[in-house]
Amino acid sequence: MATPQFLSQSKYSDSLTVVGISICTAIICETISWILIYRTTSYKSLKSSIDKASKKLETMKTDTAKMTTKKSKTKKIDRVETSLKESSRDLSLFKFKSGAVVALVLIVVFGLLNSLFEGKTVAKLPFKPITLVTKMSHRGLPGTDFTDCSMAFLYFLCSISIRTNLQKFLGFSPPRGSAPGAGFLPIPDSKTN
Repeated sequence: MATPQFLSQSKYSDSLTVVGISICTAIICETISWILIYRTTSYKSLKSSIDKASKKLETMKTDTAKMTTKKSKTKKIDRVETSLKESSRDLSLFKFKSGAVVALVLIVVFGLLNSLFEGKTVAKLPFKPITLVTKMSHRGLPGTDFTDCSMAFLYFLCSISIRTNLQKFLGFSPPRGSAPGAGFLPIPDSKTN
C-alpha cells in the first residue's frame, strides 16, 4: 500500500494511515449493514414495532403510577414488555446475519494492517498504561518502552469510536426501546423467578 508523499515524510504517517483505514473500514461496514439490514422492509417493520411498543409501555407505566395498580393493567404491561423483548430479540437475530459479513471484512483488514505494521510503533502514548492495557497497547512491539503503541491498539480504539459515532450520525443506532440485554442472552426477568 503506497502512502501519499506528504504523509510518508510526516512522523505521524503510520498513525494517520491506521486512522484513515479505520475510517474507510467503518464506512464499508456501515454500507454493508445498510445493504443487508437497514434498507429492508423487515428491519423497518421491526424497528417501528419496537418504537411503538416502547412508547406504549412508557405511557402505560406513567398511567399506572398515577392510578392504583389493577391486576388487568399489570397483565397488559407484561404483555407489552414481552412483545418488546421478542421484537428486540428478532431484531438482534436479523442483525446477526450481516454481522458475520462485517466480521469477515474486519478480520481481513486487521490481517492486512497486522502484516503492514508488524513490529512498528505507530503512536506514542502520553502515559504508561495499566498492566492489562499494556499487553494490548504494546502487542508485538520490541523493547520495554510501554508508552509505544501498536497498530492493534490504535485500530481497536479508532474502530470502536468511529463506527459508533458513524452509526449515530447515519441514524443506524438501535431503537430506543431495544434494551441491550434483550439480544441472544436476555437478562432474566425478576417477575418470572
